[in-house]
Amino acid sequence: MDTKSRSWLLGGPALLVGGALLGVNSAAVGLPPAPHDAYTRTELVFWTQRSDGGSAVTEQEFQDFLDQQVTPRFPDGLSVQEGRGQYRDPQGVIQRERSYQVVLCYPRAMAASADGRIEGIRRQYAGSFRQQRAVGRLDEPVRASFS
Repeated sequence: MDTKSRSWLLGGPALLVGGALLGVNSAAVGLPPAPHDAYTRTELVFWTQRSDGGSAVTEQEFQDFLDQQVTPRFPDGLSVQEGRGQYRDPQGVIQRERSYQVVLCYPRAMAASADGRIEGIRRQYAGSFRQQRAVGRLDEPVRASFS
């Protein structure tokens, strides 16, 4: 994905370097400086292979889940990217599967209420799609502006 697409996904100029999101100097790209507020950035990684060996979660099933479970909990916005991942299973075999990454940014002051909504999403996905290790979660403090 190019830098322009990443910028749109995160609501402003941004640069991904070594897996870290760095704000681009607004003056360097001809924009007035924007205030940056304290936010939490949560990335959820939804694996698609069902643990019972059934068919993988389809694109339509994931979109329906997003529409019914994620968007109502975070109606102000989110970003979705499709990906591929791998992990070592308990028998030591590398497993590869399709995944979806959902990025949520919310004011740090709302982190406690967001946590319950996020954990509800994780439980719902695991139950709906018969997953054991269904949804990875990464949280980090960020400074953001969405003006």
